[in-house]
Amino acid sequence: MALSHKAKKRWAIIILVIGLPIYMILASVLATAVLGWLGRPSILLELVIYVALGVLWVFPLKNVFMGVGQAGPDDEDV
Repeated sequence: MALSHKAKKRWAIIILVIGLPIYMILASVLATAVLGWLGRPSILLELVIYVALGVLWVFPLKNVFMGVGQAGPDDEDV
């Protein structure tokens, strides 16, 4: 089911304001737990884990954010 442009904008705002901070907290707790189990790995491994978690959230939500910054089909040209 395709979302309308207005619905995409609303969902994008909700995701960025509410969902992303929750994901950041959960990802940092998960990364800290995994790094704790591994002992103290090298700084490069830590960097890879944090960068991967920082980018991972985008892929499932790509369709919501596509075209949100563009004018919608119902918007008037000013």
